[in-house]
Amino acid sequence: MDIKGKGERRGAEKQASTAAGERKSEREREKGRRRVLETLEICDEYFLPSVQPTFELERLGNPGTMSSLSRELVFLILQFLDEEKFKDTVHKLEQESGFYFNMKHFEDQVLAGEWEEVEKYLCGFTKVEDNRYSMKIFFEIRKQKYLEALDRHDRAKAVEILVKDLKVFASFNEELFKEITQLLTLDNFRQNEQLSKYGDTKSARNIMLMELKKLIEANPLFREKLTFPAFKASRLRTLINQSLNWQHQLCKNPRPNPDIKTLFTDHSCAPTNGARPPPPTNAPLVGPIPKTAAFPPLGVHSPFQPVVSPSPSAIAGWMSGSNPSIPHAAVAQGPPGLVPPPNAAAFLKHPRTPTSAPGMDYQTADSEHLMKRMRTGQSDEVLEYKRRLPESTVSFSGPSHPANIYSQDDLPRIVVRTLNQGSSVMSLDFHPTQQTILLVGTNVGDIGIWEVGSRERITHRTFKVWDITACSTTLQAALVKDATISVNRCLWSPDGSILGVAFSKHIVQIYAFLSNGELRQQMEIDAHTGGVNDIAFSHPNKVLCIITCGDDKTIKVWDATTRQQLHIFEGHEAPVYSVCPHYKENIQFIFSTAIDGKIKAWLYDCMGSRVDYDAPGHWCTTMAYSADGSRLFSCGTSKDGESHLVEWNETEGSVKRTYSGFKRRSLGVVQFDTTRNRFLAAGDEFMIKFWDMDNTNILMTTDADGGLPASPRLRFNKEGSLLAVTANENGIKILANADGQHLIRMLETRPFDGSRGPSNIKPSVGNVISAVTGPQASNLELADRISPAVPMTSLVTIDNSRTVDVKPRISEDAEKIKSWKLADIVDSAHLKALRLPDTMTSSAKVVRLLYTNSGLAVLALTLNGIHKLWKWNRTERNPSAKSSASVVPQMWHPSNGIVMSNDTSDNNTAEESTGCIALSKNDSYVMSASGGKVSLFNMMTFKVMTTFMPPPPAATYLAFHPQDNNIIAIGMDDSTIQIYNVRIDEVKTKLKGHQKKITGLAFSQSMNMLVSSGADAQLCMWSIDGWEKRKSKFLQVPPGRGTPLVGETKVQFHNDQTHLLVSHESQLAIYDGKLDCVRSWYPRETLAAPISSAIYSCDGQLVYVGFCDGAVGVFDADNLRLRCRIAPSAYISPVASAANIYPWVIAAHPSEPNQIALGMTDGAVHVIEPSDMEPKWGVPPPPENGPLPTISSNNSLTAQASESQR
Repeated sequence: MDIKGKGERRGAEKQASTAAGERKSEREREKGRRRVLETLEICDEYFLPSVQPTFELERLGNPGTMSSLSRELVFLILQFLDEEKFKDTVHKLEQESGFYFNMKHFEDQVLAGEWEEVEKYLCGFTKVEDNRYSMKIFFEIRKQKYLEALDRHDRAKAVEILVKDLKVFASFNEELFKEITQLLTLDNFRQNEQLSKYGDTKSARNIMLMELKKLIEANPLFREKLTFPAFKASRLRTLINQSLNWQHQLCKNPRPNPDIKTLFTDHSCAPTNGARPPPPTNAPLVGPIPKTAAFPPLGVHSPFQPVVSPSPSAIAGWMSGSNPSIPHAAVAQGPPGLVPPPNAAAFLKHPRTPTSAPGMDYQTADSEHLMKRMRTGQSDEVLEYKRRLPESTVSFSGPSHPANIYSQDDLPRIVVRTLNQGSSVMSLDFHPTQQTILLVGTNVGDIGIWEVGSRERITHRTFKVWDITACSTTLQAALVKDATISVNRCLWSPDGSILGVAFSKHIVQIYAFLSNGELRQQMEIDAHTGGVNDIAFSHPNKVLCIITCGDDKTIKVWDATTRQQLHIFEGHEAPVYSVCPHYKENIQFIFSTAIDGKIKAWLYDCMGSRVDYDAPGHWCTTMAYSADGSRLFSCGTSKDGESHLVEWNETEGSVKRTYSGFKRRSLGVVQFDTTRNRFLAAGDEFMIKFWDMDNTNILMTTDADGGLPASPRLRFNKEGSLLAVTANENGIKILANADGQHLIRMLETRPFDGSRGPSNIKPSVGNVISAVTGPQASNLELADRISPAVPMTSLVTIDNSRTVDVKPRISEDAEKIKSWKLADIVDSAHLKALRLPDTMTSSAKVVRLLYTNSGLAVLALTLNGIHKLWKWNRTERNPSAKSSASVVPQMWHPSNGIVMSNDTSDNNTAEESTGCIALSKNDSYVMSASGGKVSLFNMMTFKVMTTFMPPPPAATYLAFHPQDNNIIAIGMDDSTIQIYNVRIDEVKTKLKGHQKKITGLAFSQSMNMLVSSGADAQLCMWSIDGWEKRKSKFLQVPPGRGTPLVGETKVQFHNDQTHLLVSHESQLAIYDGKLDCVRSWYPRETLAAPISSAIYSCDGQLVYVGFCDGAVGVFDADNLRLRCRIAPSAYISPVASAANIYPWVIAAHPSEPNQIALGMTDGAVHVIEPSDMEPKWGVPPPPENGPLPTISSNNSLTAQASESQR
């Protein structure tokens, strides 16, 4: 960081008392403040310099006159060298050509402290004097090198760096150079105030690297050089093979398998005396020649290069065969317990061959058969036709796919059932043969089996360890410490005779599914240390096996009959997130993914992984094949919330297509599924998104009538006629197409009957295994699954030792009436409420409250300008470390003990509304004011980075510009709005339109508008292009109230960026984009107190409203109908309630729509969630029973008056 001047110390000298000395001191302070802002520009995304288009000539280096094709050739060579592991040559060519800046290589050099190499690499792209960005880059590098020398007490080296490297910057800032020189006089440079927080070398390099990356991205000289062009893997090889094919077609006597020994001359086949052989196929002509040097055979495009058998040719057969895949149950659905709630990379990009393997082919009978299948099998007529095609039509890709013969009507999108499991559903799987049988697992370890047609839950099992004495001591200790456990994954075996459940602690349990719908305990395995994150079934060598993966970074294969561990695969460096077994021909293999984004592939041997590559997003990823096993897909989400759904080109080991349609930041790990060999579905943005496999654009979306979580989990049945999706409030929604609706109607009045199941299912697992000889074992006819039913009560084989948990069917109207009666929460037992611990002795009213964007902490600003921060720690009970009313957080302070406190003004200490706060998107910095100067704090150190905008006037509200993070709209207590540029410390313009202080600001990026609200109860709309005032409107006076409205008015845009929530003590209203009121509600009856605060839930479905008597109302956002009333007695003590303590401000969780935080007038903060037993905030009342009907602004005054008299 830049070193701040010593103006304040100089101002404290003898001449400080003179006016001239004071002015000089003020100038020095201003200069230091500007330096802090300049540094801050590259430290936080809110203060990045806006890179405006420039007309500087970019220096291309020596090959600046290269043609575009020559430039592309350089990229092809770079790819080839990279694939051949010539790393040093790759980076040398990058530097000399100046075409591509490899940020990863640059990062590695910086973190390793290879400063000479860092500057040498940079010099291929820029020089110190090129522009201010380049100067800053070189200065930061040399300054770090200088500080490291001082930290090692190597004064001689430090002096050398100062003279040779840093002296060049003296001409630009002589004072700064002098202050850097003065560091030589200190025993420890950390004695300098600005360097007091300098950590160790590793952390300092990481911090500097973040700054350098932002500078490089902003530097115009690096424009278009930070991204490697997108083209297929091994492109240079492909071009050579196409050339050889073309040369071979021109031969007068072409041979079927020509022997090509050189690329230095054109190919030509020697004449033969025999008959003319058939023309060649389109396969690469250079076959699998034994490797004699560093270069592999040109024709080897397979992503898997072998260590031992099978050969590359055999493994290449995985990519060309089209046999049925392992049934639907083998698709790996990501376990949610691993993640909070968080560049398409070429999969299998760099084949890895150990040095012990010379690269020769190890042929087997299977692999020879596959090679014959690949090289033959087409008629001479077809081959002759292909031979005569022009070169541009020759295809080297994988198998072709049939044309789309489906329509959108084939997608299940009509909600036909809504089920309630009683706890949050974490995993779902339809039975492979009984299309309406659904298996679910929950966050409390329960599993249930539903007949969705008849709405019966035919089986329910709570978690328990079957034999604790057989468990490891580690598991026993973990269960004693914390008995809570969750289902990470549950699924059926390929024939549906057994099911497996993977839990968040160590255990896998296997049940036999009996013909009467009961479950029989079959096998319990203490499989992994930590969580078992995924489970799948496979059948190598025609033996049913169980595959598991876990937090201990391993994949294990178990015999499903004997429980014997057959294989353990080690090699991942992070917890393994999912597994996906598959086979083609007789080659069995397993894909695995870890939470560091690594993908590996394994054969059933002990020879290690065959690949080691990065998944798109580099974090949690799942993989799945289409139903026919011919197409491979993956879906994953990065730590930053970027989601990627892609199809792989298995032949080349690269991404074939990337599907679009995901928002920038997903609120959880996106889950997906495939169906009908045609469609993909993923849960994101509180909805279900569908794609046609052959089209990267979204085919359609559905919100399933609302009520879905941010990233719902979903699952198709085998025929694709039904889709199960998780819903809020422990719900499951079943969507159906026309076939699914017909199936549901057939079973609607029939309870589950075991006779619909396959007749060969037996309790014994030995018999179960004998019936499974391949994937075809699961192909049963639909007629077997819908035969006539027998009532459940007539089944005499039910185990009487347990109670059958069958949820009765209740009509929707009756359910609504019941929920409405329970919507008034007055007891703490009906919700989860937690008062956050407060270690501070003084308490004052909480005037501003917000969650961090990550959802891991809560930040409060009190009336006296003090900030309080609570963080939730990562524990086994709370593995995501997200805020929760079930886990007590820690009131967090930095180690230096600093309290984050605002500058306050004596004249404004009684003004609650002067407190204002805004948090950076990465949760690193907070901007805040409490009647005095606006302060910028570092959230890690609580240190004040800078202050600005001293009163008068005082800031009352802060909002960041949605398109330029350097621009801040600041509402003032003199009724103006100042548009302030942080980077240049300048007020761009002042907006005038209100008569009283500003109390709310909200930007709409889609409308390009700023809406302001004031204590004058007026709304103003401003264009953010020229800051012209477009419209203004005063709030409607409630019926029966004669005086004009005054007081705080708050505004917040809905997620649609069009509708505006407006709250005032007298009313709650929703306005459209034209500032027309479309809905309003006035306090009355059980909620008659004035409104103190209101806010949308994160999904925009609810509105939370605080009242001055301590009550909290939960409303539907679309019509402002009351769903639930939370009485103060449910979350605060009777003493506090009697003292008229109430929530002054409400904050909504950024990803959990049912969680809120309340900032109270006594300084307390409460986190509130629904209870586990009734995990919902009520339902809207039926219209005829609703005591709080919607009042439209378009109604006549008569209608409003009548409403006020109710």
